[in-house]
Order: sequence, then structure tokens, then C-alpha cells
Amino acid sequence: MENKKFGLLGRKLGHSWSPQIHSMLADYEYRLYEVEPEDLDHFLRTTDLAGMNVTIPYKKDVVPCCVSLTRAAERIGSVNTLVRAADGWHGDNTDYAGFRHIVKSSGVDIAGCKTLVFGTGGASLSVIAALEDMGAGPIVNVSRTGENNYGNLDRHRDAQVLVNTTPLGMFPDTGKAPVSVAEFPACKAEFDVVYNPQRTAFLMEAERLGIPCAGGLGMLVAQAKASAEQFAGHPISDGKVDEIMSTLSRQMSNIVLIGMPGCGKSTVGRALSRALGRPLLDADRQIERESKMPIPVIFDHEGEAGFRRRETEVLAELGKGSGAVIATGGGCVTRQENYPLLHQNGYIIWLKRDLSKLPSDGRPLSQRNSAETLYQQRKDKYAAFADLIVDNDGPLDHTISQILEALK
Repeated sequence: MENKKFGLLGRKLGHSWSPQIHSMLADYEYRLYEVEPEDLDHFLRTTDLAGMNVTIPYKKDVVPCCVSLTRAAERIGSVNTLVRAADGWHGDNTDYAGFRHIVKSSGVDIAGCKTLVFGTGGASLSVIAALEDMGAGPIVNVSRTGENNYGNLDRHRDAQVLVNTTPLGMFPDTGKAPVSVAEFPACKAEFDVVYNPQRTAFLMEAERLGIPCAGGLGMLVAQAKASAEQFAGHPISDGKVDEIMSTLSRQMSNIVLIGMPGCGKSTVGRALSRALGRPLLDADRQIERESKMPIPVIFDHEGEAGFRRRETEVLAELGKGSGAVIATGGGCVTRQENYPLLHQNGYIIWLKRDLSKLPSDGRPLSQRNSAETLYQQRKDKYAAFADLIVDNDGPLDHTISQILEALK
């Protein structure tokens, strides 16, 4: 691989996980290349790259530049992997392999299952090809205006597999889904090609209903592996996909701290921020900045209902980001709608502390109610939100070590 260079070709790439993923797959240089449409042909003719991945909007545009296409690329009509040979570019579509991976990893046998694929963009073509080869069927492609559309889904309530290939629910416009899973009582598996957030609203509903589901992160890594094997010229262990997914998931996930007022969320949050090199986002401080009022004043002017509305608006913004430590207010669990906002990209930790140690200064509800009363009202809600429960009665270092150990 000495001196060979690879990269990702697109128009507007912004932040991409591809360089990090490829650095964990093989030993070669991999960079991002943003190219305008009018420069695409010149770039393909003059670049010294030995291969590249291709993303929006060029997956179809590069097809005429290829001297050969794999069966998958020819069938799908788009290319996301180019490899240079002596006679020119050879094109492949590894999104096909990426989607097959997440279906197989789910453990669900989709052979013979009626499947709805939402969306008609490039991703849907790869997904449909993979579904056909895995024996799914009948496969119904749902669009906004086609023969099968969102207005006549009643005819497809017997669908057993649902796949979202639209951008609905993708960062930054999170919280949306093409359909409600509950409308399909026979559904036994669900897949979403979106990977940011890690859990879209589409996936979280399936999760809540106990339906096996998988998001796009596994597809992203698996398709990169299939490309990297061509770039590196040798096979790569399937175990690398799970290993890289685990690494990326930890990096992308927010660490969300919940618990009673005064339980130490801000203190623990600052310590975690330093230990992990992550930004600390404090929901209460953000509410005060946006409202230009201290929290006790918000309670005086707007009551608890007004404060909770502001809190949900702030959590909606904080929760859709990634890689941060988020300290929440003690009562955020009192609104169920806050859970998906925090869960979509979050690992939620309930900090517990002896009630006798909880201060009440500057905390309107703590001053009006005993700690015991608030705790009894909220304990089941904290438990329902939490992925991890940590005792914060001892030294700060001990609390932090418990959390860091769990994050491994």
C-alpha cells in the first residue's frame, strides 16, 4: 500500500466518519475531496488517487467514467467505490454489501417476508437489490407520489419488514419517521439507513415495541470494509465491523446525567468532561441563557409548566448532537417526551445520592417539596430513563471510575 492514496469524493462532505473508519480498516492514506459538478470530469481524469469512495451527488455521475462495473453496480445503476486499474476506473456498489450486513446481523430471516422500502433515492436501489438476493418478497417501494404511496398504505398493513431509505429523522432534523411502526401489526424487523442519530424516531418506536431493528451505522462501516478490501487488496475480518462500530458508537454517544436536584450532575459532568475531553452541556444553564432569566424567576413568571416547555426545547437541541456530556435538570424525567430526545444519541446515567445530602438552595421545587416526596414521585421515571445507575455518595473519583468502567 506504500504511496497509494484513497479518499471520499463528494460535493459537500462536512464532517465525515470515513477517514477514521478507513484508518481502522487498513494502512493507507485516506482523505476527503470536495469537488464541484463542473470539475468532476477533470478530477476523475487527473487525480492520482488509486481508489475512492463516492457519495452524494456523484454516485450515478461516475458510472460513464468506468471501464467496468461489478454486477451489483450495474444492477443498481450507481457506484460508490472506484478502483483504478491500468485501463481506467472500475466501479462497484458496496452499499449493497453494507445493507446485507445489517440484515444478517439482526438475526432475522427475511426470506419470503413482505417488505416495504420507503424512499426512491440511490440508497433504495441498493437496499432493494440486497433484499431480492436475500429472498425477501414481495418488495414494495413506497414513495410520495408513486403507485404505492403514503396515502394508500392500508393495502400493505401485512408488511413484515420495514426499511427507511429516506433522510427523514436524520441530523439535524431529528424526531421524524416515514411511518409509525405500530400501523403494521405483522412487522417483525425494521431497518434504517440513517446513522446520525444512532437511534432515529423510526428505530426507537420499534425498540419500544420489542421489534428487532438496526440503524445505518453498521451499514456505513460494512460498506467501508467492502471498499477497503478492494483498496488494500486483501480480505478484512468481519469482526472489524463490530469493533469499529463499537468505537464509533462510544464516540458519537452523549453521556447524559439524570438524577435528583443536588445529586451532583454538574460536578460529575465537569469531571467527566475533563477525563474524556468532551464538551459539557448543562441544560439548566442553557435554559437560563436562552430565557435571560434565572430558573427561580422562570418558575415565578411561568410556573413549572412554562419551565418544562423551555426545558424540552433545550433538550431537543442538546440531545440531537453527539459526543458531549449533558447534565440535565432534576425533573426532566417528568415529561416522557424528553426520553427520545436524550436516548437518540445518548447513554443515560442515573446518579443516586442519599436524600439527606441533597441541597435545596436555588431549586424551586426542592424548596416546596421534601426530597423524599420528590424522590417517590420520580424514582420510577429515573429508572425507566436510565441505561446505568451509579451511586454518587462516595468520593468523586470513585463515581467517575464507575462510569468510565461502564463506558468500556
